[in-house]
Amino acid sequence: MIGSAASGHSRLLLSRLRNLNKLMFNLIDAPVVVLCYHRVTVMPSDPHLLAVSPDNFRSHMKYLKQNFQVVRFEDDWSRLRRPAFAVTFDDGYADNAHEALPVLEALEIPAVFFISTGNIGATEEFWWDELERLVTGKSNYPVKFELEDPMHGRSWPTATVEERNAMHRDIHRLTMKINAKQRTGWLKQLREWAGQDWAVEAANRSLTEDELKSLAQNQWVTIGAHTVTHSRLSALSEEEQRYEIVSSKQRLEKLLERELNVFSYPFGKRNDYDMTSVRICREAGFLKAAAAFPGEAHRWTDPYQIPRHFVYNWDLDTFAARLKCLWI
Repeated sequence: MIGSAASGHSRLLLSRLRNLNKLMFNLIDAPVVVLCYHRVTVMPSDPHLLAVSPDNFRSHMKYLKQNFQVVRFEDDWSRLRRPAFAVTFDDGYADNAHEALPVLEALEIPAVFFISTGNIGATEEFWWDELERLVTGKSNYPVKFELEDPMHGRSWPTATVEERNAMHRDIHRLTMKINAKQRTGWLKQLREWAGQDWAVEAANRSLTEDELKSLAQNQWVTIGAHTVTHSRLSALSEEEQRYEIVSSKQRLEKLLERELNVFSYPFGKRNDYDMTSVRICREAGFLKAAAAFPGEAHRWTDPYQIPRHFVYNWDLDTFAARLKCLWI
């Protein structure tokens, strides 16, 4: 009898230990690190460090596939049992479909492409590409440029390459403080100053409607919204923010004939959007929104402020070392 009681007690204790282990296992938090790419191509000039070469991108994706779990950005991550990565792209360059997608498809890696809808099939470049071309390209430039603006107006010397590069940095910084209408006016002034017209460098073009539709049909692709004009949301009024966020969602849903539930903030640092942006995303029906500050996504992470890490044109050794640092 004593032996039987002892045996029963042992079985009860073992059962409780198993339940405790199960509970602890369920409480394990498996973080997700979200990577942010923009372009997969080779650029002669890349001042904003947006481009990753096709060879480097392929090596990045192979390394992820061989060493980690790669999950979809839009999925529920609460039940993951081991750390994972998610792959995202911002903006909507045409090279996303022609250079990035074949690699993702061959390796069966899911990715979300966040699209700025104002440039879909556009005859002009993304505004930052046009700004670079107008200011730092080849032209018979005047010796100075005077920006006419009631708040930000000023003058720059522009006789040398160094002076124009400095002006490019200054104007790009100032564009973070204005809305799309003001920015359009600034670009018009720069065209007149540089003696150039609207033009699109073939390498800088955005996706056409047909390319976007084809991209969206791929089983490894999710499409998300990324505003209309890629303006800094925190610099805009609530009405302007609502237009940027909601209209981009509506256009993509109409074009692709499906509901969209993910979004990413342009630029994405904590001061590039605000709580109004977050609220509008929630009200618009988005389930997740990606930011661009470092960190891991955990169960307690705000789904409307998911951290992401920018990826640059690193070789494989640098990429692997960078990823390793994220887990330590």
